[in-house]
Amino acid sequence: MCGICGIFFSNRDWRVQTDVLAGMNRCISHRGPDDDGFFVEENVGLAMRRLSIIDVQSGHQPLANENENVWIVFNGEIYNHVELRADLEKRGHRYRTRSDTETIVHLYEEYGPDCVKLLRGMFAFAIWDRRNRLLFAARDRLGIKPFYYRWDGKSFLFGSEMKTILAYPGMQAEFNRHTLAEYLAFGYITGPETMLSGIRKLMPGHTLELREGGEPKIDRYWDLAVTVDADPQPREYYVNTYREKLETAVSTHLMSDVPLGVFLSGGLDSSAVAALTSKIRGDRIQTFAVGYGEEQFSELGFARDVAKHIGSEHHEVQLTREEFFQNLPRLIWHEDEPIVWPSSVALYSVARLARERVKVVLTGEGSDETLGGYTRYAWTLLNARMDHVYRSVTPGALRNVIRKTVDASPLGAGMHRKLGHTFLVRDGNSWPSFYYDNFFSAFSASEQSELLTRDALAEAGDAYAGSMSAWERSKGDLFHRLLYADINSYLLELLMKQDQMSMAASIESRVPFLDHELVEFTARIPAKYSIHGMAGKFVLKQAVEDVLPHPLIYRKKMGFPTPWEQWIAGSQLDDLERILLEPRSEERGLFRPEAVKGLFAEHRAGTRDHSTRIWRLLNLEIWLRVVIDGESSETVRTDRTTLTTAVPT
Repeated sequence: MCGICGIFFSNRDWRVQTDVLAGMNRCISHRGPDDDGFFVEENVGLAMRRLSIIDVQSGHQPLANENENVWIVFNGEIYNHVELRADLEKRGHRYRTRSDTETIVHLYEEYGPDCVKLLRGMFAFAIWDRRNRLLFAARDRLGIKPFYYRWDGKSFLFGSEMKTILAYPGMQAEFNRHTLAEYLAFGYITGPETMLSGIRKLMPGHTLELREGGEPKIDRYWDLAVTVDADPQPREYYVNTYREKLETAVSTHLMSDVPLGVFLSGGLDSSAVAALTSKIRGDRIQTFAVGYGEEQFSELGFARDVAKHIGSEHHEVQLTREEFFQNLPRLIWHEDEPIVWPSSVALYSVARLARERVKVVLTGEGSDETLGGYTRYAWTLLNARMDHVYRSVTPGALRNVIRKTVDASPLGAGMHRKLGHTFLVRDGNSWPSFYYDNFFSAFSASEQSELLTRDALAEAGDAYAGSMSAWERSKGDLFHRLLYADINSYLLELLMKQDQMSMAASIESRVPFLDHELVEFTARIPAKYSIHGMAGKFVLKQAVEDVLPHPLIYRKKMGFPTPWEQWIAGSQLDDLERILLEPRSEERGLFRPEAVKGLFAEHRAGTRDHSTRIWRLLNLEIWLRVVIDGESSETVRTDRTTLTTAVPT
């Protein structure tokens, strides 16, 4: 696992300066505290920071082939590199290391850009092909590893994190206001744009080629094909095959020359990974959990039960409110964009705990989006059936009256939230309303028109364009369309959170549920085998009944909650409102002060639950101060505690 960055000038006469490249590389030293390396030649510079996992002694990067005419910097792990190596050696390629990085080099020599189709793993890499004066970059199929870049027609800058690009001389961090609407709705940007003007991300399953004097050529080499079996096999076939493939994925993800453990939340997904890891390893593994003093939000008890069941050496940490707020600005700096979910802070805490004992952890990320684990999938299927009947018997004008009546009625926050998820409030003719506003949006497009100033609204962009692009590409029945859309939008942000928060603690996280062959198999499973009532993931549940206790498998999903709403109660709420209404915040010209005041008033009165909206606004303001304003020392008052927004050096 590494952090990578680089520079490529379109004109061969321009020279990359090693000290400039080194400055970019220092920004991501947390991603690789063990080693660094550089390749600089004329108009090309490649750099890396290394967290030594495979071939600790000789896997130094940048790495070249035998003739040193193909150079690479690589972030990730290739789980089938041993098998690929055997074939490449038969074809005459000579290895100098045992690293998976070198396999990519020889594979590129042999197959060119098609080399990515043979890789099984998580990866983001850049290759300088000296023979063809070509820079080639690629990102893994599902977006487990990040790749950011900036191209202005003359210079191509890239890195594992956006801060490497901002470290280039003369670069200024500028808020891409066109992404504001999508951020307020979802908290993340789905497509190739980012919240920093000029910086883009290479999308999952894509490659990029850039020649001297040319323009970037971006191609998609993989997409999830939803091909549900037309003549379904018995349920047992899918359960048994999924178990076989999952166990293979976990086994391959255990490849490591350094200590390895498992993040164990106590939920089904991480528990399944931990149980299979223990079974495959045949020895006592290490597990790590995080929770809170607020019992109703903590799954530590469940994690302990699983650890006891599998006999792991278990470690846990409790995140306090004070630690949460103290860590938040630094973690926003690490993420380069506002943090979407409060659980990111908890993820960092458990990663920091794990780093005391291991360098690699396996996690349960990706099961919900590939097997239908979220309640929103079953709820949307039910809503769609009910809405079809409702619209067939209720005139449109009456539906609008009912919708407005429910919205304006003097109900408590809890009842508003429940009714807001039903077909009575959702517009079945509008997919953004029916699905995205229902389960994702903090601020819908209509709510943003009340929140934003006139100028900000004119610049804010389309809140739904990115997510709707994924939805419109989806195929198959409604259930599989939902999965495809979320895999190509929501999951990308989860993976970015997983990468950035673990790497902030200098630890590598792996996601066996997202082995691409396993994911391709899940796309074949009929919906009737995945969803029962309002619960999902039944294929996984049945597949692990022999390694986990039945009550744990079938208990209600908690979803890694955070006591955010409790933490902002009382005087804390007043302090957060004060931050968002400070003159410096208002001078940004984004939000109407009276709308912000109204939001806090409703939350304080209990007529609406605006905790998610408050989180969204607070994160944006801290991000603007830390990343855009570039403050190296700024204190944000939250109450008697302070949030230090010091930029790490």
